[in-house]
Amino acid sequence: MTSVIEQSVQARMVASAPRMETLPATLSYDVKDPFAVRMAFPAPATLEGTEVSWEFSRELLTAGIDTPAGEGDVRIRPFGYERTVLEFHAAEGIAMVHVRTAELRRFLERAQELVPVGDEYRHLDLDRDLTDLLGGSC
Repeated sequence: MTSVIEQSVQARMVASAPRMETLPATLSYDVKDPFAVRMAFPAPATLEGTEVSWEFSRELLTAGIDTPAGEGDVRIRPFGYERTVLEFHAAEGIAMVHVRTAELRRFLERAQELVPVGDEYRHLDLDRDLTDLLGGSC
């Protein structure tokens, strides 16, 4: 059984211009970090010319599909029936992308099959995490 799932999605960057640019992005979920999801944008899609990725909770993504969620660096909210807006807040500014809600739901279903919500704790390696936290002194 695989411990990581990845799914390519097409994101549309919201800009002041009327036309939104389509960006490739990859959503990933790793059993080793069962509470988090990751969204990565390849180097050509970023201002810096390097891959940029954001990690946020699976719970935030799940909630944000149906109702506005998030107060920090990542905020998610529905946009009409077919799209979801993900806002990424950084010192350089705010990036807003639209993603088809069906793609996000499909990704979350796959993550649910891998680690059901509520069973995340079963996949934590607390001994390893504590050793890492204490600098290998356990």
